[in-house]
Amino acid sequence: MMSGIHPTAIVADGAQLGADVAIGPYCVVGPKVRLGDRVALVSHVCVDGITEIGAGTRIFPFAVIGHPPQDMKYRGEETRLEVGANNVIREHVTMHPGTTGGGGVTRIGDNCLFMISAHVAHDCQVGNHVVMVNHATLGGHVRVGDFAILGGLSAVHQFVRIGPHAMIGGMSGVEADVIPFGLVMGERARLGGLNVVGLKRRNFSRLDIQALRTAYRLLFAQEGTMAERLDDVASLYPGNVAVNSIIEFIRSAEMRAVTLPKIEK
Repeated sequence: MMSGIHPTAIVADGAQLGADVAIGPYCVVGPKVRLGDRVALVSHVCVDGITEIGAGTRIFPFAVIGHPPQDMKYRGEETRLEVGANNVIREHVTMHPGTTGGGGVTRIGDNCLFMISAHVAHDCQVGNHVVMVNHATLGGHVRVGDFAILGGLSAVHQFVRIGPHAMIGGMSGVEADVIPFGLVMGERARLGGLNVVGLKRRNFSRLDIQALRTAYRLLFAQEGTMAERLDDVASLYPGNVAVNSIIEFIRSAEMRAVTLPKIEK
């Protein structure tokens, strides 16, 4: 079927449009952009760079997608932005392509919701079913796991990892990795427990939730070293996928430490 392009929209020669694409008033689409089937640009949307938008994604007014990254080392290299299928990208959202120093690609998964003025910086890797609430911000090279939720006005530092099913409280500054299923909050975010509400919504079993609670208490106890506690929990739950995802996440730490609970005096 023919694509629907409003007469005030500017679509550059070379842009690739899938079936049933809708490009609304005053949108601008660059020459190296690829829009999948049923992508809708509501109005006043700018998409540029080597950018691919997956099928069924809907982008609202004044979003700016694929323009050069805010990295002072960037010199115009041909890097990419890949946005998956069935995402909702609301007003004033910004998403930037990668840099050569970070692998060259920023990736967004499927079925995500980016609310007003959310920002995804260069070289980020965002999973599926992620929600970024109004003005939530990812610094460069951040990795966000599936089903994570980032509260309004939260900010995640460069190179931080956010584990799957984690919940970042509104107005939190996250400067260290957040474990899978973790709940963090605060001006300088501290771990406040597990995202039990999210676990229940995702139909985790009662036994899994109990195991995660026990593992959490053991991992963040005051006795012993973290390495010793990881070994203890691994031996206690050798076959539990949820618990072992936390263990492997902590063991695979690279650039950042893990966000810890606040120590009560």
